[in-house]
Amino acid sequence: MRFELIQYKYVYLSDLKSGPCFSTVECRLLRFWEVKKMKQGGELRRLDMLIVDLNGTIMVASISAKHLILFRSRLFAGTVYSVSGFFVSDCAPTLRLTDSPLMIMFNDSTSLDVLSGTDSELPVEGFRFRNEAELHELASASTELPDIVAELSAVKSTVNDPPKGKNHVMATIKMDKGDSVILSLFDCQAIAFHRRLDSMRVDPKVVVATNVKPKTIGGRLYLCATSGTHIYFDKETSIGQASLSRLVSRCPGLTPVAPLIRKVAKVEPVTMAELNSFVAAAVSNDIEYMCTGMVIRLDLEKGWCYIACVKCGRKLKRTESVFVCMHCENYHAVGVPRYRVELAIADGNDEGTFVCYDGTMAKLHGLEAYEAGLISAKDGVNPEDSQIPPFVTGMQGKTYTFHVKLATYDYTAGRQSFTVTRIINLNERLPLPEFVDNGGDGSIGGSMGDNHQIHADVDYDMVGGEASLIDSTEMSDPTSPAVKKARKNLVGEDI
Repeated sequence: MRFELIQYKYVYLSDLKSGPCFSTVECRLLRFWEVKKMKQGGELRRLDMLIVDLNGTIMVASISAKHLILFRSRLFAGTVYSVSGFFVSDCAPTLRLTDSPLMIMFNDSTSLDVLSGTDSELPVEGFRFRNEAELHELASASTELPDIVAELSAVKSTVNDPPKGKNHVMATIKMDKGDSVILSLFDCQAIAFHRRLDSMRVDPKVVVATNVKPKTIGGRLYLCATSGTHIYFDKETSIGQASLSRLVSRCPGLTPVAPLIRKVAKVEPVTMAELNSFVAAAVSNDIEYMCTGMVIRLDLEKGWCYIACVKCGRKLKRTESVFVCMHCENYHAVGVPRYRVELAIADGNDEGTFVCYDGTMAKLHGLEAYEAGLISAKDGVNPEDSQIPPFVTGMQGKTYTFHVKLATYDYTAGRQSFTVTRIINLNERLPLPEFVDNGGDGSIGGSMGDNHQIHADVDYDMVGGEASLIDSTEMSDPTSPAVKKARKNLVGEDI
């Protein structure tokens, strides 16, 4: 009899303690979502949900994949339940979904019953809103995934009909201080967002987004959707309705959002701010875009080239007498110079770091990296340590259109850069000299041939003293006589 009394004793969420719980909680299910693994084919890990009790306390409840079959058919957002026979666990210290330090975990003994026919006073909504200043603080702390409410001003979308490939929606929103922030959604969330906007008869002006991940790049704030992100428009929430009323009363002539939805092709111009939103999202999707900007500086500390293995293309490790390729396990590797130039690009509103590799630079300037090294080569100086060629430094201050590919490598925490696959400069780009063989696959060192490989056990004395007498302005032009002469000196030589 005593056990029965404990089992059916109603408690509040705030009364729960870590460990098994046989008490009963009356709560409302606010929302729920599936959590899948990023890899291994997106395998389902668990189902998370937010519940709220009579006191307004919000807590996370989680059902593992193996237990989901017991409860999934009974889960409906907004429904009131009695829950008992569960386990109470501590939440992770980072990326918390609620203010509660505890969470409920369902198991084989958990009882989940729908309470129908009752006039429940349980809250029907539950959010944890943060303003712009608080979001900036959370971006560096990463302690929670907050909710936001903002004005929706513009949307860009890559979603096609029917959807195919990788999909992305970038929603420009205005926060409480009036600053514009980009909210990024990917894949199924992007498709759902896009379709909702397309189907709405009235253009939405206010958006509520739950459990977003804030991140700052260059001092600017970006928001990224997570698996727990739910989107609500205008009057779908009480806070949204209140915000809409204030917005309309203040600005009765608001521009509708739906006509501003622009489908973005996979290779279409975007701004630096939009590119940065991809990195902020940290999603390992390979996506390509075009971006136009000015080269405001070069990262001179990292040089302009490196010595790569002719077999695998990886950077070689230099010893006193030989090159070593750790990837090929070759301790007498043959190397070749390859371009690697980091450029700081600005478009007037934002900045970013673009990395240009061998094929891109060779096509732009009409010179392979080994040829460029001849221009500024000095006795006893390794190619990667030599002076940056003048035509490379001459890129500073010029405007180019970059074909950018965002790869998995660009989304690591310690790296915020973009890989350039092509540079378009129709006004200034110089044609390739007729005698340059630009065939092959266009890869780094693709047209070098066997006679232009660098062996580790030879000296790098590749040109005589005559090169030092050439004027620097002449050397900056790949089609100048000086550069042509340097090329001719290579013919027949075994470097």
